[in-house]
Amino acid sequence: MKTVVKHSLALLTIAGLFTACSDDQTPTQPPVTESAQALQAYAQGNTSDDGDDGDDGDDEEVVVFQAAGPTVASIQGTVDAYRAALGDPNNGIAPGPLASGRREINWDGGGSATTITGTPLTNFLNARGALFTTTGTGFVQAPLSGLADTFHNPTYESIFQPFSPQRLFSAIDSNVHETQFFVPGSNGGTPATVRGFGAVFTDVDKRGKGNASTRIEYFDADGDLLFSRFVPALRGDGSLSFFGIVFDDARIFRVRITSGNVAPGPDDGGRRDVVMMDDFLYGEPQATF
Repeated sequence: MKTVVKHSLALLTIAGLFTACSDDQTPTQPPVTESAQALQAYAQGNTSDDGDDGDDGDDEEVVVFQAAGPTVASIQGTVDAYRAALGDPNNGIAPGPLASGRREINWDGGGSATTITGTPLTNFLNARGALFTTTGTGFVQAPLSGLADTFHNPTYESIFQPFSPQRLFSAIDSNVHETQFFVPGSNGGTPATVRGFGAVFTDVDKRGKGNASTRIEYFDADGDLLFSRFVPALRGDGSLSFFGIVFDDARIFRVRITSGNVAPGPDDGGRRDVVMMDDFLYGEPQATF
């Protein structure tokens, strides 16, 4: 499989963060004259996994969008570019089937309230065509204070950062969950595939072979792995990371996300990397038949 890295500018910002900025400065965007080959080499060097990118066929192409930085602004350009790649409009909660556009889930519909649900999470099944399951006991959508309360850890109010105000998303009693796609409006009755899926994460600290903590795996309707890659990381509390891919056609039936290397609850640090999630973006679900 041919991999094209389209946007890694914020990853280059990481390289300059410790050499060009003091603790109270925000790093500037790097020059856009870097070659695509250099961008790809740098990105792969900081998000390397076991070399397993799924299908290794030469006749298919997947476009990768990835970034990590200390602020919302540091990854905003990559997220916006990914939105454009998925296509307009944002179809919101409009019933399908629709031929084009994308869907987004920002977890913020509940305002400042903390929402805890079991598994499967069906709140977004009919309206946005996404079903969430976890090996844990359920899910939480909450502001920082709600995460601290839910996981009984007051440090969680200061080590994470929302991308879109003000709630974040996490599985409970697990760091693994899966998202399966359906045609919006079918209430789970019509399985679907999407051409791309991407997500924002906060406080991804671990990177490199044998150490990286956060990963997205993409599967087709037959259960075969299409693509797999670790999410870019930036050490330090409250960092933001984005990872997403786009295919030419709708072939992603299910994604599995491993967020961090431990289920939320313990303190973050040392060998433990506790990670929360924010915005999910994906192509308009297309019926599989």
